Amino acid sequence: MGQKVHPFGFRLGITEAHRSRWYAPKALYGELLVEDEKIRVYLDRRLNKMPPNAAVSDIHIERTREELKVIIKTARPGLVIGPKGAEVDRITQELSYMTGRKVAISIMEVKQPDLDAQLVADGIAEGLKKRMAFRRVLKNRAEAVMQAGAQGVKLAVAGRLGGADMSRTLDVRLGALPLSTLQANIDYGFSESNTTYGVIGCKVWIYKGEYEKATGDTEETGLRAAGATPRARGRH
Repeated sequence: MGQKVHPFGFRLGITEAHRSRWYAPKALYGELLVEDEKIRVYLDRRLNKMPPNAAVSDIHIERTREELKVIIKTARPGLVIGPKGAEVDRITQELSYMTGRKVAISIMEVKQPDLDAQLVADGIAEGLKKRMAFRRVLKNRAEAVMQAGAQGVKLAVAGRLGGADMSRTLDVRLGALPLSTLQANIDYGFSESNTTYGVIGCKVWIYKGEYEKATGDTEETGLRAAGATPRARGRH
């Protein structure tokens, strides 16, 4: 039929944890959900869309009765922290004013940006915006991902590529990509490039191996909730 399942949503609760971790009664749930989205949009605009680009790939939100904890995954933690922590203090104050709650921000460094699908997608979008040759951008990015240690990668772009009158799609695939395997650790990222011709969408899938074997990835395991531990599926 052609429908695609989001790799993160497909594994949610099985091998992946929620990116918002809190509990609320029915009357407050909608309000807090909208607040989470506002926090993510604000941080993305503040840290990714405005120079200098802090290369933020993911934002996790945890809530307790006392405070709101925001975990920022970034490839450039120095830009988020700022000189003597001035930038992170300013962001904390702005989030506190926006939400009316006590806010605590913790920063987690992405040690291998080439293995983070969202950062790769943002890099492709930036390259297309600078009018770089789209085939070369995809080829170079795919090779960089494989050299960083990925077992497979797929990059796809769609829109008026190269300023063509009719929109088209182009994808590059290297290695294995078992999208239907729940135990496969597949990272997915999406970004849009606002070019002079129009918007070009960029999608990235990166296969990092199976969850049970990926014990060295402390970033992923550290954020995984107790209810989202890897479980064996099928026959062995």
